[in-house]
Amino acid sequence: MKKEFFTDSLSSVSSNRILYTPSGFARSSLFYLQETGTLQALRPHTSVREKLDSCLFFLVLSGSGVLVYEGKTYELKAGDCAFINCKSNYEHRTGDELWSLSWCHFYGTNMLNIYKKYEERGGVPVFHPMDIQRYEQILKDLYFIAGSFDYVRDMRLHEKLSSLLMYLMEDTWKPKDKKTEDNSKIVNIQKMKEYLDENFHNKITLDQLAERFFIDKFYLSRIFKESYGITIGAYLIQNRITYAKQQLRFTDRTIEMIAADMGMEPGYLTRIFKNAEGMSPSSYRKQWNGKR
Repeated sequence: MKKEFFTDSLSSVSSNRILYTPSGFARSSLFYLQETGTLQALRPHTSVREKLDSCLFFLVLSGSGVLVYEGKTYELKAGDCAFINCKSNYEHRTGDELWSLSWCHFYGTNMLNIYKKYEERGGVPVFHPMDIQRYEQILKDLYFIAGSFDYVRDMRLHEKLSSLLMYLMEDTWKPKDKKTEDNSKIVNIQKMKEYLDENFHNKITLDQLAERFFIDKFYLSRIFKESYGITIGAYLIQNRITYAKQQLRFTDRTIEMIAADMGMEPGYLTRIFKNAEGMSPSSYRKQWNGKR
């Protein structure tokens, strides 16, 4: 495993970085680090990149600058973060108030899908987190681990990158119009979720929910997904499959009996169960409990 440590004093920046070469296992199975470090701009400069198999996260420690990404220009200042998919062309440049940055380039076999999910949940290329310290700490940890001789460092880096992605999902998920929604309607959505949790075994239609909670059904569908990141139908299926798994593991009841509990045909329950778990209910039971 190759690691490079250096401080470069080029014409425009002074930086400390680690170029990291992950193992083949890390490349095929984990989130893996490519590069991490800090830089201080010495004079105005611009960095341009295109079509990299990488994602870039950076934090502005001080000063100001600009990010141009997917045709949009973002002004950045101290405390701002950027998270971008480097498959898209981008450039960043320091402002008159020369900036200092901390960053990491990383990737993984599913990163394009993860970045797509990040965007679907309302994630944006530039944001200002409430808790900047946790991002600073993640970047410091990545630098320290990458420079160590820990024999499980790829796993440790994967863990830190997973935490970084979790923070990004948490901090940038801003459902549309969430701040402007009527409070009574938000409360109704919360009560509706509780109702679904308690009554998932019954047949529930969108019209019934709209009538029960006095909300237009189209509005109800939209605000539920914006609030919980999942459609009402998918949430009901999720609860029903969880119930089926509990019954299969901890009782001797048949799939016919379990399906009857929820007013479903056994064949339909088997089909949605297999789609979710990748195996039939009977295979699931054998896997966890052994042959009966």
